[in-house]
Parts: sequence; C-alpha cells; structure tokens
Amino acid sequence: MEVRNLPRSTKLCLAVYELTPSNIKGKSKTSSVSADDVIRNPIAWVNTSVYDYKGHLKGGSMTLYCWNLFEEQLGDCEIPYPLGTVVSNPNHERALSITLTFTKYLGSTTIVFPGKEVIFASCPRMHKEDMATPSFQDQEELRQIADRDPLIELHEQERKKLWTYKYFCKNNIPNILSKLLQCVEWGNNAEVAEMLALLEEWPKLPVDRALELLDYAYAEPSVRNFAIDCLSHMSDDDLLLYLLQLVQALKHENYLYCDLVQFLLQRALRNRRIGHFLFWHLRSEMHVASVSIRFGLILEAYCRGSIEHMKLLQKQVEVFGKFKVLQDVVRESKGVRERAIASLQEAMNDESMETALSNFLNPIEPTYRILEVKVEKCKTMDSKMQPLWLVFGNSDPHGKDIYLLYKRGDDIRQDMLTLQMIRIMDKIWKDHGLDLRLNPYRCLSTDYKEGVIEVVHNAQTIANIQRQKGIFSATCPFRKTSLLDWLKEHNKTPKNLDTAIHEFTLSCAGYSVATYVLGIADRHNDNIMIMPNGQLFHIDFGHILGHFKEKFGIRRERQPFVLTHDFVYVIQKGKDSESESFKEFENYCERVNI
Repeated sequence: MEVRNLPRSTKLCLAVYELTPSNIKGKSKTSSVSADDVIRNPIAWVNTSVYDYKGHLKGGSMTLYCWNLFEEQLGDCEIPYPLGTVVSNPNHERALSITLTFTKYLGSTTIVFPGKEVIFASCPRMHKEDMATPSFQDQEELRQIADRDPLIELHEQERKKLWTYKYFCKNNIPNILSKLLQCVEWGNNAEVAEMLALLEEWPKLPVDRALELLDYAYAEPSVRNFAIDCLSHMSDDDLLLYLLQLVQALKHENYLYCDLVQFLLQRALRNRRIGHFLFWHLRSEMHVASVSIRFGLILEAYCRGSIEHMKLLQKQVEVFGKFKVLQDVVRESKGVRERAIASLQEAMNDESMETALSNFLNPIEPTYRILEVKVEKCKTMDSKMQPLWLVFGNSDPHGKDIYLLYKRGDDIRQDMLTLQMIRIMDKIWKDHGLDLRLNPYRCLSTDYKEGVIEVVHNAQTIANIQRQKGIFSATCPFRKTSLLDWLKEHNKTPKNLDTAIHEFTLSCAGYSVATYVLGIADRHNDNIMIMPNGQLFHIDFGHILGHFKEKFGIRRERQPFVLTHDFVYVIQKGKDSESESFKEFENYCERVNI
C-alpha cells in the first residue's frame, strides 16, 4: 500500500507464534497446521499506530511489549488482534518484547498526515450523477438498510447502491451514516477525502445513532469527532444515562488526547454529579492493564481540575477501604452468621472505624450525605460472598436512613449494564407517553469485583411472600393466592388495592418485555421483588443476552419471560377466567414491544 493511502487510524498488528511439529499432542483451539506440517500456536500479540498523536508517520526503532494470549481472553477471535489496544504491555519485566525499525523516507524528512484543507482540495469534483434521485423502490430499500440491525453485514450490491446515492442519503436518510461508512474503501485516499468532505455537511444525528459511531469499527478520527459534535448538545441527564458506554468507548481511541476525552472532562468539570460517576467508572477498571495508564491520566486531569471534589472522592475511597477491612473480619467467622454479625458490629464500634464511616457522600446517589453508621442495624447477608448490609443515618433530619449492600467477590458491572439498559428503555417508553413504573434500583462498581448496591425499602422477594403465606409448607410456591393476599394486607381499602394491582400490571408488563429483549435468564422467585404499592422489579442479573444456565446440556430456561400463575391471578384481580384486566396487560406488552 502506498503511504498516501494509509488512513490516519492505521494500526500495525503483530503476533508471535510458537512452531511445533504436528505429531505433538494437545493442540489448542487456535492452532493451525501449515503446509510444512508444523503447528502454529499463537502466544502473544501487540499493536501500534502507524501515525503518532501529532500525525507524524513513525520512523526509526522502537520496542513494543506484547500481551500474552489466553484463549478465554480472545474467545473465537483470530490474531493478529486488530481490536486490541495500541498500548504496549506496561509489565515490561515479564512481557515478550519486539524491536521494530521503521523505514525513514527522504532521509530526515518527517512525513505528516495532511490536514482537512489539503484532503478536501484533493477531493474529486461532484458530478451531476452524484445527485441522482433513486427510484421509489431503491428509496424503500435504503430506508430498510438504515433501520436494519447493525450486526447484519451489508452485501456488495447494497454497498454499491449506498455509495451511489450517498448525497441523497445525506439529505433524506441521515441516520444511514453508520452503514454508509462501511462502504468506504479506507485504503483509497480519494474515496476517503470524498467521504470526509461529505461528513462536513452531514446533518447532526440523534444520540443513539451518534453513539454507534464511537464503536471500534469506526476508527477514523473525523468520524469519531463528528459523533462527539452530535453528542455535545445532549442534556446532563442524558449524558449520565449513556456515561457507561462513553467510558468504554475510550478504550477504542488510538490516542489519549482526543475529542471524547475533552468532551467528558469538560462536562464533568461543569457538573459535579457527572464528575462523580466518571471518577468511579474509570477507577473501577484501573486493574485492567491495557487501560490503567490512560484511565489514570484522565482521573488525574479531572482531580487536578476539581480540587474540592477530589477531597470528597478521597473520603469515599477511604470508606471503601474500611468496607474491605470489615468484609475480611466477617469472612474470618468461617460461615457462622451469628458470629459474623457480632464480629462485624464489634469492629464497627471501634472509634476510628466510626469516624471513617461518617460524613461522606452516598456513592450511589451523591446528592445525599451520610451522617453516621448505625451499627446495631448492620449485618451480613446469608450468601456465598457474605455481602454487608449497611445502614447509615441521613444528614437530612427529615430524610430516611440510607441502606447500602456492599459486595466483594462478584463482578457487578454486568448488573450495572443491565440496569442501565432498563433505564434507557424506561426513558424511551416515557418519551412516548407510557410510564410502566419500572424504577430500577442503582448499583455502582468501585473496584475489581467490588461495589455497592442500593437497597429498596420495604420490598420483599416473591419467594419470601410465598413462604410466609404458605406457612412454610412444601406446596407454598404453587399457591396462586399468596401474592394477592400480601397486597391486600398492605392496601386495606378497595381503591388502594386497585391502584396497587394497576401498578403491578404496569411494572410486570415492562419487566416482561425488558427481560425478554435483553435475554435475561435465571428468573426464579428469589430474583423478583415487589413493594407494598404493587410495583414489581427484578434483581441479580448474572445471566443476560442469552447466556442461559444449562445442566447436562439441557437449558433451564424454557419460556421467553416469567409470567407465573400467581402473577396472572393478581393481574386478573383474583378471577380465574381471562378478564379485561389481562387484556389490558397484553395491550401494554404489545405497545412497548413495537
């Protein structure tokens, strides 16, 4: 490839293989036999950008430190691994190293990637046929392509048609941009120049479409900068809603200094709430070697720009350090719950511990300040990881106590993602005039396999209600009246009961569709909770996106979502035959699924 055709985001991807004779047993999944009857076992990989952050073509010698290859790390991906980071392994002492020498062109002359003015000057002139209007049939096909699942690959004929009608798409179907970018021959500088010139005139995209352009598949800096330009006008609430994805998108940037980093830092410095969650999203992944330096520098930039907030965050970091100490105290009790609770409360009564666990912002909801820990209400939960049930006094004298569940040993980032997706669905439905009373709880990952979860007041699991109403009999889970009886106890008047059943119907419809769309599995009665006002919600999202539990090769999940006989009994207000209430439930499900 000629140097002039190298895109700005070009990577050099290298892999190191071990060569062994084919008669040796124990071939790995990624092994392949060459023509010389030799097995090639990949053992390491490394990537580097061809242009540096200044746009200078790299020249001379450099040493790259490789990343070790583990099958669970890449799955079915092949190496060289272009999706991997361009950062060298920071563990120089244990990493395999490769020394490269890049050819220097024209002696000591530095080759610089051209600016936009030079690129646009080389752009081919637009001809009349470029403004051609497609037939009605072609227009319909283009609109179908725009709405198609982004995971479906375009056919060659569709690519040609898209590129032919690119100017029509710009004026009439701007949301098709992500598909059009897949049609560009990025190794052809004339075609790239034409696309970048077109991008300058492209209408701004909505948030969901702009976020797609920050995926790893769109490495061209001008495309990513256009996406940030589209996001620059989003509200703070919307930014918080998508902040998790924006932080993950930082991993796909070739350089630390980029528009995405600037955008996040500017918005975080303008709004301390955004800064709070940006801090914890970055800090929770500092254990990942490939991003630790980059995320650490962004954290430093934010803290240096917001000294007062840094002091508050430092206090929270200290609090989580104390939580770890308390967790270790609990685990020394070797599973005896009564002894664990006694040891926990004894450790919390220490003066230094009480001082550390007072006067700090609630990590999950920083608008609330925690005044003090209420030792007598704190306990451990009866589960494998022994999470801590922590109760704190609210600095607001009229506010309720603050309940947090501290977990260490489980990766709760998957729960964060699932709950965020549910919140996005809830916002979309509300924007269309449909409030399904979802109210998902909050959780926050704060370190490697560590985090806190919001405790919802007065909520009970369906399993607990069934056990209480069944008087602990073996058939209690099969009694369909248990749930309705529990709601009647908490809603004495007919009006209150009707309201609670309506809330139950709405939230049940919302979560039925949400769990179906997200492929959430393991939905047993201990993972579904209900509040006295009738609102239902799901917890514990360990199996999502179709990763279902199996036993002896048999999938446990047989139904697309959970709708048990006791749920139907509540929706139908205690009637056995299908009623108008159940038809209303079906109508809600159909409306939100369209």
